[in-house]
Amino acid sequence: MSIDSAEFERLVEEALDSLPERFADLLENIVVVVEEEPDASDLDVMDDPNGELLGIYRGTPLTRRSSFSAMHMPEQVAIFRGPILRVTRGAREAKRQIRETVIHEIGHHFGLSDDDMSY
Repeated sequence: MSIDSAEFERLVEEALDSLPERFADLLENIVVVVEEEPDASDLDVMDDPNGELLGIYRGTPLTRRSSFSAMHMPEQVAIFRGPILRVTRGAREAKRQIRETVIHEIGHHFGLSDDDMSY
């Protein structure tokens, strides 16, 4: 399965553009980036060392912030191209997985745990 970097980034943008306006409006001070692979510190969050990490939220969820956290660096969502392409077969499945991963990681920004999200 091969989707070049530019097309992959376009699909991530498409997923962000598809967010309902009421959620998209709350995405202030957050950056979504595409990275080829997770680094060692990203993989520390994995329960299954043999699994693939498709994305990660790097920040403090809105539900855990205080009034003192108003001035901070941007939160970050990283979407990992390599792992997503390894777990999908075909462009349609990759597009669906990219969208699910973007939504899942943004869910963490809003304070949802993995158990709170159905996919």
